[in-house]
Amino acid sequence: MASMGLTTAEQKAVEAFRRDVVDPSMTKLVVLDFWAEWCGPCKQLTPVLEKVCADYADKGVVLAKVDVDANAFIAAQFQVRSIPTVYALFQGQPVADLTNARTEAQLSAMLDQLLTKFPVEAGDAVETGPDLGAMVEAGSAALAQDAPEQAYAIFTDVLALEPDRADALSGMLQALMALDRKDEAAAIYASLSDEMKADAAMEKVSIMLTIAAEARDPEELASLRKAVAANPDDHAARFDLANALMAAGDRDGAAEALLATIAADRDWNEGAARARLLEIFGMIGLEDPWVSATRRKLSAILFG
Repeated sequence: MASMGLTTAEQKAVEAFRRDVVDPSMTKLVVLDFWAEWCGPCKQLTPVLEKVCADYADKGVVLAKVDVDANAFIAAQFQVRSIPTVYALFQGQPVADLTNARTEAQLSAMLDQLLTKFPVEAGDAVETGPDLGAMVEAGSAALAQDAPEQAYAIFTDVLALEPDRADALSGMLQALMALDRKDEAAAIYASLSDEMKADAAMEKVSIMLTIAAEARDPEELASLRKAVAANPDDHAARFDLANALMAAGDRDGAAEALLATIAADRDWNEGAARARLLEIFGMIGLEDPWVSATRRKLSAILFG
């Protein structure tokens, strides 16, 4: 997979793919699973893949997973059109499409055939450390389940093993903010290199910190409400109000304020209201029901 002419994020994705997938495939048969958190069939297939690959580990079979949302460039290189998509790789090349193997028996039969065709080394030849990807997923799940202490502990464990891992660092900073340690999170973020801040995994953290910095005390919030009520065309005050409401956890109020500005003057301040609303969507997660409902309101204003 060539890396010339790629962005920094794409180069990092390629390097990670080489390390986690291509290099092991030089001697092992790698089962490569393209998946996404929102994909129901992916979640049904995952236990099958994990069990069979564990059963075949001593025969040289290893499982590698690629989140298509976080690794769109890698998915594009494999021309992934739908998920789950599952390939078998050996010596850096796809040697079989395993996507239709949805049961243990089907997958086992296909692996048996492949193992007779290729000189795959037995599993004991390579030692593997902790599955950091699985640990990051566990930390993210803890965040989603409102367990920031647990998430923080998991992410710090990952960072102890791989200090420059952006997704773990992003998760740790999100956990700090959930623990009301926003100043600590902001200080750590400020200390990061520009390259690390530009990583896609850090985008959510950047937005969260930006909004958290807009927090106002009750008197200031009341003053902003009065300013907007007195002059509905004061979009700057309304924008400040939206940010303050979001910082206070009132996403309905924040969205209402931003949508009002978009409806009145979508080009105000170079589309700042729409841009901020889209940032909020990204921060919360596009699969969230509230985001879906608010996106429909936005579409009705823009295209209705």
